[in-house]
Amino acid sequence: MSQRTMSRSTMSRSAVPQSAVPQSAVPHRTMVHKPMRRAFAAAASAALVATGLTVSVGVGAAGAAEAAEAETDAVACSQTSHRTKKNASTWGVTHTYDKTVTTAEAAPGSEVTYKIVVGTTGIGNPYLSSIIDYPPDGFGAPVKATVRRFTAAAAGQSTHDVTLVPSGSGYKMSSTGIFMNASNSVTMQVTYKVPDDVPVGSTVTSGGIKTGGTVGIGHSLPGVLTACFTVRAPNPGETVTGSLDDSGLGSSDGQLSSTGSISDVLGDTIGRAIQSLS
Repeated sequence: MSQRTMSRSTMSRSAVPQSAVPQSAVPHRTMVHKPMRRAFAAAASAALVATGLTVSVGVGAAGAAEAAEAETDAVACSQTSHRTKKNASTWGVTHTYDKTVTTAEAAPGSEVTYKIVVGTTGIGNPYLSSIIDYPPDGFGAPVKATVRRFTAAAAGQSTHDVTLVPSGSGYKMSSTGIFMNASNSVTMQVTYKVPDDVPVGSTVTSGGIKTGGTVGIGHSLPGVLTACFTVRAPNPGETVTGSLDDSGLGSSDGQLSSTGSISDVLGDTIGRAIQSLS
């Protein structure tokens, strides 16, 4: 076919008015099906993200540099610290102090727990009267606190919820005196919410502690006994669960989890999407 003939044929087709095309020749999709398809697509996509089945892009040189920098930061960011005390006030006995953050990484808006252990290694049997925990700068009041200690009623260690009160820049647990010996240390765990505005990739270092009591168990370590974690981005399961809860597709009795199987997550999510349309 000559070029002129092809041009004429093309012009003839383009000149046909759209209204002249029979409606039966135009693919037709009902308005009823569109919302259903969109709901299924959104639900399936969210479920796949929740399982972690996403396609990653190669990090290249920039990603390698960031990984090296993160590794360097990790060396300086220690989850735990340890100190001892032995002097005339302890009667020659060594007391021990430890603080640990129970997770190496946490996302903004999640919770982190600090574990503080105060112990002794020999005779003297001090009584602990207080522990002050100093959280990282910018953190709010604790959302929960517990103390594990020796009690005569339990004839050993037992755990109790406690209410901490503000004390300077920290939060204080007070007691009339908690018995301690080499076999019975005192463990306090304090949980805080990570602020929503903490930058991803940054490191967060807590303050230390301060203790009070008899036989030299009191020790001031506010900027010394610290614990550090790295701020990570929310994982797919956390992100999807939060967004589905906001839209009414998630619930406490059926939350999505990034650890669930593909079939379970897809079935649960698509089922909820269908229910929302009924």
